[in-house]
Amino acid sequence: MIAFIVRRLLQSVVVMLVVGFVAFSLFAYVGDPITIMLGQDFTELDAARIRRDLGLDQPFFVQFAHFVVNAVQGHFGISYRLARPVDQLIAERLPATLELSFVAASLALALGLPMGVYTGLHRDSWLSRVMLTLSLVGVSLPTFLIGILLILFFSVILGWLPSFGRGTTVHLGWWTTGFLTTSGLKALILPSITLGLFQMTLIMRLVRAEMLEVLRTDYVKFARARGLPNRAVHFGHALKNTLVPVITITGLQLGALIAFAIITETVFQWPGMGLLFIQSVSFADVPVMAAYLCLVAFFFVVINLIVDLLYYAVDPRLRIDRAVSGGHTV
Repeated sequence: MIAFIVRRLLQSVVVMLVVGFVAFSLFAYVGDPITIMLGQDFTELDAARIRRDLGLDQPFFVQFAHFVVNAVQGHFGISYRLARPVDQLIAERLPATLELSFVAASLALALGLPMGVYTGLHRDSWLSRVMLTLSLVGVSLPTFLIGILLILFFSVILGWLPSFGRGTTVHLGWWTTGFLTTSGLKALILPSITLGLFQMTLIMRLVRAEMLEVLRTDYVKFARARGLPNRAVHFGHALKNTLVPVITITGLQLGALIAFAIITETVFQWPGMGLLFIQSVSFADVPVMAAYLCLVAFFFVVINLIVDLLYYAVDPRLRIDRAVSGGHTV
């Protein structure tokens, strides 16, 4: 187990170095920081001073080494557009994105899992067919269109929910949260539904497919032959053996929610990292773009490591295989 964790951590370090190299390459090939920071009218003396202050006069790999050291400490330089430290900008926007992603993932899992179980156990019922039809709509419609339709109906026509912004937030140290205010909770509803709808339909259809497959296996038939009640068969045997792929998809989708909340945050003007990234792309603000890429990669690496560890808790076959292979090695 410890060897497995160490190996995955080493793999994660390699992945982060590759992503860091790609992110750092943006400095060399996207935009000119001197022109962005000083405008069109500047002297060569000013350009040389800025280039020296930013370390752009050093060799490429020396700059990359400095970038890696600073990134490990959470420093990504100064934003070209806002002239502020990037780590401060990320710290201000990170709570909004994480709260939105957490609520969207919770909705997707809380609704998708029971809907998948129901449609798997009652595949011929009218309610299952309705759910499957609605899931096709959720998968087919693009995210921005879903957001616009929700804004049109619930904000413009009914006037029940806000169409943009985060509402009133409360500061808890450096963290800002909208969970403690009514306007903050109301502002979360539409963007979280928009962001989590695709993940909910994906989880539902995955659980349904896995349930249908598991219910045809021999050990489920044997459990029925032993006279176990349907509840024990369905939830003690069938559902438990569908959790490994569900954990995989849910973990990856949580990372995707954080990474691809860009569209949802743009539609609802949600003050998170995705909106900051879009604004940075428009101005070729490379330090912010590089920080965003590295942070998203870090989230994916951490989530994948957690998912791998959850496999051991859910599927005992993995623990047995690991023990057997370890015994053969010895």
